[in-house]
Formats: sequence, C-alpha cells, structure tokens
Amino acid sequence: MVSPNPIASLCFSSLLLTLLLCVAGVTSSSPSYNATKIGQGYRLLSIEETPDGGLVGFLQVNKKTSIYGSDIPLLRFFVKHETDDRLRVHITDANKQRWEVPYNLLPREQPPALSQTIGRSRKNKEPITVSEYSGSELLFSYTSDPFSFKVKRKSNGDTLFDTSSDASDPFSSLVFKDQYLEISTKLPKDASLYGLGENTQPHGIKLYPSDPYTLYTTDISAINLNADLYGSHPVYMDLRNAGGKAFAHAVLLLNSNGMDVFYKGTSLTYKIIGGVFDFYFFSGPSPLKVVDQYTQLIGRPAPMPYWSFGFHQCRWGYHNLSVIEEVVDSYKKAQIPLDVIWNDDDHMDGKKDFSINPVNYPLPKLLEFLDKIHRIGMKYVVINDPGIAVNNSYGVYQRGLANDVFIKYDGEPFLAQVWPGAVNFPDFLNPKTVDWWADEIRRFHELVPIDGLWIDMNEVSNFCSGKCKIPKGKQCPTGTGPGWICCLDCKNITKTRWDDPPYKINASGIQAPVGYKTIATSAVHYNGVLEYDAHSLFGFSESIATHKGLQGIAGKRPFILSRSTFVGSGKYVAHWTGDNQGTWENLRYSISTMLNFGIFGVPMVGSDICGFYPQPTEELCNRWIEVGAFYPFSRDHANYYSPRQELYQWDSVAESARNALGIRYKILPYLYTLNYEAHVSGAPIARPLFFSFPTYTECYGLSTQFLLGSGLMISPVLEQGKTQVKALFPPGSWYSLLDLTSTITSKDGIYVTLDAPLHVVNVHLYQNTILPMQQGGLISKDARMTPFSLVIPFPAGATEGEAKGNLFLDDDELAEMTLGNGYSTYVDFHATVKQGAVKVWSEVQEGKFALDKGWFIESVTVLGLDGSGALSSLEIDGKPLVGASNVKVSVSEHVHLDGQENGEKKTVMVALKGLNLYVGKNFAVNWKMG
Repeated sequence: MVSPNPIASLCFSSLLLTLLLCVAGVTSSSPSYNATKIGQGYRLLSIEETPDGGLVGFLQVNKKTSIYGSDIPLLRFFVKHETDDRLRVHITDANKQRWEVPYNLLPREQPPALSQTIGRSRKNKEPITVSEYSGSELLFSYTSDPFSFKVKRKSNGDTLFDTSSDASDPFSSLVFKDQYLEISTKLPKDASLYGLGENTQPHGIKLYPSDPYTLYTTDISAINLNADLYGSHPVYMDLRNAGGKAFAHAVLLLNSNGMDVFYKGTSLTYKIIGGVFDFYFFSGPSPLKVVDQYTQLIGRPAPMPYWSFGFHQCRWGYHNLSVIEEVVDSYKKAQIPLDVIWNDDDHMDGKKDFSINPVNYPLPKLLEFLDKIHRIGMKYVVINDPGIAVNNSYGVYQRGLANDVFIKYDGEPFLAQVWPGAVNFPDFLNPKTVDWWADEIRRFHELVPIDGLWIDMNEVSNFCSGKCKIPKGKQCPTGTGPGWICCLDCKNITKTRWDDPPYKINASGIQAPVGYKTIATSAVHYNGVLEYDAHSLFGFSESIATHKGLQGIAGKRPFILSRSTFVGSGKYVAHWTGDNQGTWENLRYSISTMLNFGIFGVPMVGSDICGFYPQPTEELCNRWIEVGAFYPFSRDHANYYSPRQELYQWDSVAESARNALGIRYKILPYLYTLNYEAHVSGAPIARPLFFSFPTYTECYGLSTQFLLGSGLMISPVLEQGKTQVKALFPPGSWYSLLDLTSTITSKDGIYVTLDAPLHVVNVHLYQNTILPMQQGGLISKDARMTPFSLVIPFPAGATEGEAKGNLFLDDDELAEMTLGNGYSTYVDFHATVKQGAVKVWSEVQEGKFALDKGWFIESVTVLGLDGSGALSSLEIDGKPLVGASNVKVSVSEHVHLDGQENGEKKTVMVALKGLNLYVGKNFAVNWKMG
C-alpha cells in the first residue's frame, strides 16, 4: 500500500490536488522561474584564518529590504578545505544559532561555535589582503563588496561556482533573511548537470533549463512530472568536457528546508525558506570519484543481503494468507525466480503497525508458511507506516504515550489521519523514540520472524491538513468508501509565520501550503525543533531508527526499503521510486530516477515493475520486466484496485521474465560484488553511460540505456510495438551476453539497430571487463551454490590486451560487509593476451570462506581473440594438460554487427569447460594459440 487512491492518481493527481487546494482556498499561481533582484547583498567586514586552517569572516548587509522579511544584518561565513578534494563554505547568522541538519543525524565536522567568533567583526584588524584560499585541487576566492565567492579547479583553472552577478545574467547578490535565503551561481553553457531530486524528469537524467526543481518531501505520486516527490537531495553533479578531457564535480547544499532551485542553463539559483547556506564542493574529477567523495561525507551505502538482489513480489490486496501461498506456488510452477514475498497492509489488524490480522492471517498458519519458505531460502518483508493509531487498547500506542515519543502541537501529540484512522507521528529526533521504536520492532519480530521492513508514507503523509480532533458521534474512518478521505474535524492553521511563510516554494508543483496533507509546520519536535525545519528529515530519521532496531535483532544485516529519503539515507536503506503508472512513459522515467539515486548515494533502487496503477498492457509488462530485471532492486508491485499482474499472469510475460530474470540470477555474483563496491566507495550499481565514458559527449544526455557496474550495458525496448532498438555503443568492443559470438566494435562510438523480439532484452559486455557468473536458479540461495564461469572480453582482434574483474563473497547474514572477519573472500581476476599467448589468473584474499563453501570455476570463456584460436599448449597452475583431462576446448568465430572497423580480420571466442578451479585459491591458466 502506498499512498491514497487510484482515483486520485495514486497520491493526488495534479488535477485533483489542484481542485482540493482550491476548496481549501489555495491559489495555484505558478512561480516565476526568473531570478528577481531581492536585495543589495552584503559587504565584507573582516576575515582571518582559524586555528584549524580555515577562514572565518563577517558580512554586513548593504541595504535592508522588506520583501520576504527583514535581512539579517550580520552574517558569519566559514570556509575550510576539509579534505584534499572537498571544500566547505558555511554561511549563517553571526549573532544567533540557526537551524541546521542535526550533526548527530548526519555526522560531520562542525564549524567554529558562534561564541568563539562573535563580536570580533568591528574590532578586528583590517581584512587579510589575500583573497584566495588554496587547497590541493580547489581554490576559494572572494570579492568584498558586494560579497561574492568563486570556487575554481586548480588543475585547469575552471570556475566551478561563481556567485558574482553581471549584466549578461543578472541575479540577486547574496540574500539572507530569517525565512528566505537566496544565492546563485553562473554556469557555462556546455555544463551538463545531474541530480537535484527527487523528481520525475520527463526530459531524461540531464537537468533541463527552465524545468522546475523543488525540494521538499511530499506524498504525491511519481506520475507527477517536475514536482517535489518523496525525497530531498539538494546535490548536483556538473560534467564538463574541455578539449576532449572530462572533468566532473558536485555541489551539495546541505539544507533540509523547502527550496526552489531555478536552473536557466547559464545560471542556477537557490531560493530557500530557512536554515543556513552549507555548501560542500567535491572536486572529482571523474563521476565515480565525485560519488566516492560525496559518500565519504554523507555515509557509504548500506550493505544489502544477497537475497535482496533476487526478485521480489508484492501487491496491495493480498487479502489473506492463502493468496500469498498461491503466489509463491505459482511462481515456482511457472519456473520464474522469486526470492521475497511481501505484504502491504493486508496482514495488519485494522491497518495498525506491528500487528497481525487474526482472521485473514492467523498467526499459527502464518508462522507455518514462513517456516516453509525460510527452509528453502525465501524471505518475507512487511510494510510499516509511521502513523501510530490512537487507540487505548493498542499496546504500541500505549507504550508510545508512556514514553512521550510523539510530535507535539500545543503541548499535545499532533493528531493526523492515515490508514488506521486517527494517528500520532513518532518524533524520531527524540532518542527515547528511537529506543521505543527499536523495542517495537523487537517485539514484532518475536511474534513474526520478518526478514526486512518497508517504511512507507514517511514524507510524512497525512490525509488531513491543519489542527484536527476526533469527531464526536461518528465513526472515523467509516469503514466504507475510500480510506484516504479525511474524516477528522480539522481547521486551517495560519496563526504563525511557519504555517504561512512569506516565500511560497512550488510545493506539489502548484505552490501548495507547506503544511498541506502533512504535519503542521508549526508542530514541535524534541528540543523545540520545528516541523518547518525538520520536515524533509522525517523519512531519514525513521530510517536510522529502523536500521538500529533491525540490526539489534540477532545482529543480522538489515534490509529496509524507504519511500522518503534525504542526504545520507543510502547509509541505511534501499529505495523504490513510489507510485508510478503502468504506461510506457513511466517505464522510461524509471531509468532516469534510478540513475539519479545512484548519484545520491542510494544505489539499491528500483521502480514498481509493470507499474503500480493501472494495470499495464501485456506488451508493456513484457518490456518492463526486461528493464526491471536489471534494476538494482527488482520488485513487481501493484495497487489494490488493479487486476493481478504477477509475472505468471500472462504466458508471454512469464517467458520474458524467465529470460530476463534468468540473466539476472546468473549475474548475481557481479551484482553482489557491485553492492560491496558501493559500500566501500559509494560507486552506483546502475550508472549512466558517462560514468564509464566521461569524454564521450554523445552519452551525456542518454537516458534510455544504462550500465550495471562499469561494463554491462542494458539497451531495452521502451516504445510500444517495437521489435528493434536503436542503441548507442561507445568506442570499443561490446559482446552480447545472449550470444557471446556476437560483437559490435567501433573506434569513435556508433548507433546500432538491434533486433529485440518481445522476449529479448539486449545486454552487452564491454571489453576488458571480466564478468563472474553462475548458473542461475529459482532462488538466490540455490543459485549462489552453482559452479562459476568467467567471461573475459578483449578488444576485438587485439594482439595485446588486459582485462580485470573482481568478486566479493561473504556470509550475507552478518551485519558488516567487510574483509578479515573469517566469513568473506575477495578475488581479483586478471587476464592478458600478448603475441598469441593468453593468461588468466586470480589473486585471492581471505580464501578460506570460499574454500569452505566449495565454490569452483567450471569454465572460462575468452572473447575477441585474433586468429584461428587453435590451442598449441595449455597449462593450469604451471602443469601442462594431458590428453586424458576433463577440460574441453571449443572455438567459435565472432559475428561482427554494424560498426566493425577491423576489416575482414577474423576474431574468435575460446571456451574452456570442465576446469574445476577453486574460487578460494589462486589459479593460473595459460595457453598459446597456434
């Protein structure tokens, strides 16, 4: 279950939301996307070095203006090169502590306390004469009046961020009011920008000038284009190509308040309704380095259990236990892989968290079912919404009241309505709430041995607005009709400036009030924190609490799926992209959103396969599983009101699912190794092509293909009625994973039209990328125990070449994903070809775990070899192979599709089978070609 109903297009369509807001007296005038002169800026009073090597300075307003409130007269800015590749610029009120993202939620270095620097500005010596502050790669410089600053890249002198205005692109100088902050930067026309989410971007992954970018966590469905959705990630990556050399950097504005970001192509302007300017600049210069540096600050992505890379099935509307039993059996009968069965709120008693419906999901039978699926390696995940039902006979609520864990309004728990009716929302900024929540998870797990939690509706979603009370003399909810219609007695809240701020962000795409259908922004959290400031942090803070609760259960690695996310959420949770539609457009949009979240440090991401509502056509569901089988998080999920759409419901979809998921389950070792790489370096699992080909500008805006890791490319059909797909192949050699003898090679990159019948998805492996695979299966537990194979692609016809790959294996029940614990193995694979000699070898770290599991490599297949491929000699670990060996050698000639640029030169594939090489032990295979 996700958000309100299909009639409202899942979570209030733009049309219906507009009508509702009109009823509430809200206008829907569109904001101006042009920067407007708001103030006269600030001038520098003083600046000096800090003991820790930073700079601290003071700024005084030049001339106060009244629009959006009065200017804060004196600001303090702090600048520091925190690492060789990260620069921080922090600007706040010099006289008063302002709201910032809490340092205990997102641990990071704190700037000097105001008490250490306050009052120095007017008494201080003259400003230091040096106007540049240099680090290893980034250079900070400033202009005194009006104050502006630049950030440059030292290696090439490129200006990355420039807040100075000029006549060619006028925008306001720095504006800093209590409820309105504005700052802008100039941009070169050829800069390609990515990020600023979460939103559904109709133009693809690359930011599009004049599209609106509003950041404020909101429960409106993903079908709404260019609107603020469930997450807030105020970070962008900027990729530039200078003379054939690519340079990427990123800019994070760490601020949890609502904001509009106006991107005009030659400038970018932030308009924020509170908090501080807290900028972080990451120097890159490669896209992978940028994400590495970004996640070093915000937290490395959480390690995911192996089973989570299997296929997941969910539906809102599995009314009783017999239905999910039938679903599991039907997947097995259809021979479609399935690892995880999910329950939406159907298992709950009266839609209450941490409860079981005694009629539809009788506990003894549920436990019997879970024991059955757990024995074969399948898993079970259930939903959990943050709203706790106001019910005096409900233990979770009683314990919450006793521990004083709820967000307050006028000294009482804030009353809202979600699925169970009247609810209170936990305040996860309160340490007591975190402990209470962990205890409730423990209690529920003792009742039902779940394998993960799905935390939903945590933007926060509320079916009502304003100050509400439970009506007297009528049932609420009624138990009939739509459950998402507000039935509490409510009145608007307009008495504070927090409920009606002077600047209206473009919330929900129509300037909806910031407290509309959520917690009132004047509600109060722990230590007096206002919802106005902390709103977009709710899902993030709940993720941290949920992670702590699950990790406390037997020390296992948590799996959590969260709808609402913020900067740093990837350290704790996976994400799905929310309520989408079963349309071709939504299939295309899903790729851009997935790729964005890799940049945001949330690599475990996917969309509802085949769409949440309404039911897709049979053809669309065929094509969607051919994309969704390669989402990092792969789940079919449908709405209560939709017809059933499990993958076995259509024979044709079942065939496509067997094919596409068949590939997925064979490459699970590769996906799981990417999971490890994400955990240690932030590297996205699914990536835009420009991550591997940053100098190839043709792929900068490409949003219809994507990479898994550095070298596995997915080129799906995304249009109705098509049986071919026009795919871009960057320079080099690519080999079809469906037919390793089929190759495409080009010197400068090329578009190729590929055949793609209904049940076929094109997957290609790039040269020099060693791909570890297994033989697949219907459950990942079984698939991961099958023999391994290595696929080694060299550039087609190369007389010299080098290929590399790696493999991480561990006990995925352990909380930590690391080497050196006795329950993990890491292998580097290498291969070379030189003057007719081929060598394949491994370097193993911590081999005991893999040896104890008995994993072995059964085959090695080398692609793109020059000549006939006939072997004149073959050695394994230095020993020549004799004729009685079980090793079988086969040679096949490659078929070159369009783009071949090596003339008629013959290239071949050589496959060695029956090797029996242990994964946990170093090996070397050598042969010479005749």
